[in-house]
Amino acid sequence: MPELTEQAPSGRGKMNNAFDPATAAGLDEQTRTLVDRRQRLLGPAYRLFYHQPVEFVRGRGVLLYDRDGRDYLDAYNNVVSVGHAHPRVTEAIAAQLGTLCTHTRYLQPGILDYAEDLLATHSGRIGQAGHAMFTCTGSEANDLALRMARHYTGRHGVIVTAEAYHGNSDLTAGISPSLGEGSPLDPWLRRVPAPDSYRRPGPGLGPWLAEQVAAQIHDLERRGDGVAAFIADSLFSSDGIYAQPTDVLGPVAEVIRRAGGLFVADEVQSGFARSGERMWGYQRHGLDPDLVTMGKPMGNGYPVAGVLVVPEVVAGFGRDTRYFNTFGGNTVAMAAAQVTLDVIRDEDLLAGSGRVGEFLRRELAGLAARYPVIGDVRGAGLYVGIELVRDRGSQEPDRAAATAVVNGLRERRVLISATGEHGNVLKIRPPLVFTEADAGRLLTELDAVLASRPD
Repeated sequence: MPELTEQAPSGRGKMNNAFDPATAAGLDEQTRTLVDRRQRLLGPAYRLFYHQPVEFVRGRGVLLYDRDGRDYLDAYNNVVSVGHAHPRVTEAIAAQLGTLCTHTRYLQPGILDYAEDLLATHSGRIGQAGHAMFTCTGSEANDLALRMARHYTGRHGVIVTAEAYHGNSDLTAGISPSLGEGSPLDPWLRRVPAPDSYRRPGPGLGPWLAEQVAAQIHDLERRGDGVAAFIADSLFSSDGIYAQPTDVLGPVAEVIRRAGGLFVADEVQSGFARSGERMWGYQRHGLDPDLVTMGKPMGNGYPVAGVLVVPEVVAGFGRDTRYFNTFGGNTVAMAAAQVTLDVIRDEDLLAGSGRVGEFLRRELAGLAARYPVIGDVRGAGLYVGIELVRDRGSQEPDRAAATAVVNGLRERRVLISATGEHGNVLKIRPPLVFTEADAGRLLTELDAVLASRPD
């Protein structure tokens, strides 16, 4: 799901690395023409990345190519989890689209085969007896999960971390503080701080977070309702990428369940082998969630997403209402999802994510020893955060440095982004087919950008 943290030109919505249309006069003629047409035809709500926007015409693996044929290293896009234009994915989608594309109200074995295969990768109650429901986007998946949680509990309260992002439907935007001050929050939403392992190192982070959650549950109950769900991405991507420790969410789940609420694991960012340790982020924390949501990496760019849910939570929802999605779970979507899962397993991308991610973090630690602006290097697998600070002693965030580095790398044809409450955490999140050679290119260019910064 998109992470949105840096102030956009309007100053109200948040977005990383936003291009300011007021600077369009400085672009080359072809780019300026495209930007002008985009503003006129698509309106002001859309945003472009980078101070110098880039136009891509094709992609392959971890590379994107601009209109002049220059390659860019993609260290940002997790949507194409098995790489841009993967031939097996392309072939499977084309074959199914050339045969049949229809919805879930007709019998089709593809959706059943995929649901069975997907559920087998999960653990706990969902892995043993869960049900699968399919949507088009992660926003829809989280929207559906919250509807079921509220129906099951009879309550409305939802608790998230301070800078969480869980979607852009009306319901999920209302529980996504990272969308910015101009985006209204649900009146039943409560926020707790992220488990900031950089500023709160050492043991006790899990119990501390559980205390914050318990206080918000108490507030919800005093106001006449209670908690329906706690929802979290276990890598805390929009909060600043906190992959360690892995014992922070267990105590939270206990507190939530004692209050009658449900635990929703948002796996859009942390799932599908991203962590390099387990297939799903919640498994790193030893959790047994009530609902699991998945999104954009699921079909390698084809719009497919879904919810997995324990039987008792969906039973009453299925009795009292119905769920139907014209495109969710269609035959082409299932073909895309199935082949993407097959490629992750066949190419052993879970192990690759762990191996390359470890190499990358180790080398980044070496850069941190040379550049004081790097306050912390953290992450898991191929999801890495580099926190930039003005001073290591004060740990004061340096948003300007992060913006400069992201745009400096873009000029050197390497794509990353930034995240976190202050937009000062460099976010490295490439396709899972990223190799050590690719990481080496990233490291070389990052070293050059950091070396070019004034002291």
